[in-house]
Amino acid sequence: MTGSVNTPLDGVVNQNLLKMGSDLPLRVAVLGATGSVGQQALDVARQHRDRVQVIALASHRNCGLLFDAAKELKADYLAVGDATVQLDGLKPPAGVELAFGEAAVVALCLLPQVDMVLNALVGEAGLRASYATLSAGKRLALANKESLVVGGDLLMPLARPGAMLPVDSEHSAIFQCLTGEDGIKPARIWLTASGGPFRSRSRPELVGVSLADTLAHPNWKMGPKITVDSATMMNKGLEVIEAMHLFALPLEKIRVVVHPQSIIHSMVEFADGSCKAQLGPTDMRLPIQYAFSYPDRWSASVEPLDFCVLSGLSFEAPDPQAFGCLRLALDAARAGGTAPCVLNAANEVAVAAFLEGSVGFLDIERCVESVLASLGVERVTSLDQLENLDRQARVAAAEYLSKSGR
Repeated sequence: MTGSVNTPLDGVVNQNLLKMGSDLPLRVAVLGATGSVGQQALDVARQHRDRVQVIALASHRNCGLLFDAAKELKADYLAVGDATVQLDGLKPPAGVELAFGEAAVVALCLLPQVDMVLNALVGEAGLRASYATLSAGKRLALANKESLVVGGDLLMPLARPGAMLPVDSEHSAIFQCLTGEDGIKPARIWLTASGGPFRSRSRPELVGVSLADTLAHPNWKMGPKITVDSATMMNKGLEVIEAMHLFALPLEKIRVVVHPQSIIHSMVEFADGSCKAQLGPTDMRLPIQYAFSYPDRWSASVEPLDFCVLSGLSFEAPDPQAFGCLRLALDAARAGGTAPCVLNAANEVAVAAFLEGSVGFLDIERCVESVLASLGVERVTSLDQLENLDRQARVAAAEYLSKSGR
């Protein structure tokens, strides 16, 4: 997992940057356009219509919102990932090409008119799109962390310098902190976590927590799956694995620190003891815009921080006893190979069951732990191998939840 050669860092330290600002307007495809990150990406496009041209949009099922966005932003190509969706009288804008199925979503990444793909798909489903984007030599704005968690060993060798821009606020922060450091490797990365809605609760206090409480994130407005992952702290574990790939660092050089205010998005520590931090409002439009504008910076699309009114910044260590999903993710990161693929698949099944109300909050962790124990670790060799293992892990997770009587 730490043997990747090309990382976004290489694009900075080698000063061999793709001059992304020179081909404006940037022609983008937004995958997951009707989700939280996708909608905020479209907000950035609206704010910078002279700089961003939306060529293609994809959603999983929400055709109404997809068609409205295509009409407003004049997209030419649309894809709906769920091939079973019925339009029920809805019609795409005149002259727009519409296709259905997962292959149709991936096909948008290969359009010659597209310069950059923003991958905001949810879950492992985004891996094929990320792979296709990088294989085609296009720029990838990556908001689908599962692509790297599951397939980082395959994706990173495809990422030529400057071609993969992280959109997660934490990884964007690290990327920005490393810019201009002329090849100096960080001594340590501090990956900040809000702690989610249950930050101060002990493990016994997590028994029986409600779905409504779980989805009430104190700082960020996100989709339901990632909000649950934030509450279990699985999301932070996935981000650790993502950071290992993006910045070619071993697990022991990445520390998770809980920062409840979510003002510092992450920090980079250097050998001399100095530390860089990237600060900003809790608004995903900022890292999205930076991925679009890099290596330039555009005018703010959100209200900037006012340091005179900040009440204070605090930090604390995460509680691995209360939040076992973080521990499991770090164990999978340590094991490497296909372990993160199994971790992610089991977690997706368990979180979906929790969102449906069929399992409890702590059952997510129990399910993931059981599936990890039941499937061995292999070296990553291909997308087909990962997709096959993903299916096995999902079956195992479903069987566990069924047998547990939940």
